[in-house]
Amino acid sequence: MNDQTPPARKPARGGGRAARRAARAAAIPEHLRSIRPGMEGGTLKPLSQTDMEAIHEGALKALEEIGLADAPQSGIDYLVGAGCILGEDGRIRIPRALVEDTLAMANRTINLFSRDGKTDLELSGHRVHYGTAGAAVSMVDVHGRNYRDSTVQDLHDAARIADKLDNIHFLQRPMVCRDIPDNREMDLNSIYATCAGTTKHIGVSFTEPDFVDDAFEMLHMIAGGEDKWRERPFVSNTNCFVVPPMKFATESCEVMEKCIKGGMPVLLLSAGMAGATAPSTIAGAIMQACAECLAGLVYVNAVQPGAPAIFGTWPFGLDLRTGAMSVGSGEQALLSAGCAQMHKFYGIPGGAAAGAADSKLPDMQAGWEQMCSAVMAGLSGLNMVYEAAGMHASLLGFCHESLILSDDLLGQALRCVRGIEVNDETLALDQIRATCIDGPGHYLGTDQTLSRMQKDYVYPVLGDRTSPKEWAELEKPDLIQKAIARKEQILGERSSARFDPMLDQQLRERFNIHLPS
Repeated sequence: MNDQTPPARKPARGGGRAARRAARAAAIPEHLRSIRPGMEGGTLKPLSQTDMEAIHEGALKALEEIGLADAPQSGIDYLVGAGCILGEDGRIRIPRALVEDTLAMANRTINLFSRDGKTDLELSGHRVHYGTAGAAVSMVDVHGRNYRDSTVQDLHDAARIADKLDNIHFLQRPMVCRDIPDNREMDLNSIYATCAGTTKHIGVSFTEPDFVDDAFEMLHMIAGGEDKWRERPFVSNTNCFVVPPMKFATESCEVMEKCIKGGMPVLLLSAGMAGATAPSTIAGAIMQACAECLAGLVYVNAVQPGAPAIFGTWPFGLDLRTGAMSVGSGEQALLSAGCAQMHKFYGIPGGAAAGAADSKLPDMQAGWEQMCSAVMAGLSGLNMVYEAAGMHASLLGFCHESLILSDDLLGQALRCVRGIEVNDETLALDQIRATCIDGPGHYLGTDQTLSRMQKDYVYPVLGDRTSPKEWAELEKPDLIQKAIARKEQILGERSSARFDPMLDQQLRERFNIHLPS
């Protein structure tokens, strides 16, 4: 846990205190952990039942009356075959009865598998999972306080770091490999770099449909065969299947069709900008995102009924004074929390963006921005909280040190998600009676306190809770420096997710892998 042991040259304060520190630093047994992946949220409800019904009704009308443009011919064939109507204006309109029928057949539970089977995620109900995402084009250099182009090595390092962080439950590619100009090679190297860095579930994107077949070949090799891949697909496709407002993204739809047929779970991602490509009102932006993702759900189930698809309503906020994104705003927190409620209204697994910062560096602004939306998303029961760690500059920059610090931040958010347990034991009336009448008048060191100190409380790994005097004795440790040290420690060890040497050689012979061996 939080190791705040003084430097060796300073005298110890006593064996008892040192023993207690050593106990706190030891790994907590799984059954005693106060937080874990998939904790149930759902206590925060910014939308009333009437609100949700109005949003749903508006989405149905948008699909029936406005529809979506620019579907590929294959998509038109699937959608019209399922009961959609192709208008003379080229727009696909979706009858409300078809939407309701699709919701009835849609997958209610999705399992996102890990490669080693140890960190599988179950997406259902109000189960909450935090992870990375995005397509940042820059890396935050905390040493020089500047930005530089992101590389495939940065992506691999992010995967290796995320693999070691308890409160980062999945890794969706958080940055693009700007040092690989060929898009095919960039897509394939993104799979290689992430899979070689973590065994947790991974999300990736594909630039063009023609690249998907090669990606499946690589994944089949990593899995040990197509049958094993289809049994436990450990990579999902992040698919921007729409270009808001209300247009299909033609090539992305073709990618989606291939991924569905190849057994890969799909994230249906609608990322409208409130005030630009979505209505400026929070309710309107949520409604449009729901309409677009309902269209995507109809599409997916027309290709393959019951295929695993995550309802990815990702509306983003804007600063309407300047037109700049404001992912760290209170409005963003409400957008994502409202979307989480709509996912539950529909009864299907969903995801949205929360936990990113507009701040350029891991500073106080980043802290309040990241925690505001991360905790609200969790309390709302969002199944997949994307972009929850390491993301800065309104999604333009990613920071390894911030990823590490987010592990502490998300630990506190998860404790909020867990909520307050009320029963005879936690009400502690017997403790109060014994302490006040027969006991010492305090609860320090009691069996009850000691027995619950790990079950009920979350302790930061890097966050500092020392007194000013102790802080000075510890030579005034800096949070960023502690994150840098943790990063260097992780990257100084061999990746536990690395491939078998023979498999790695086969991958390198078949594909142009840019990471050094």
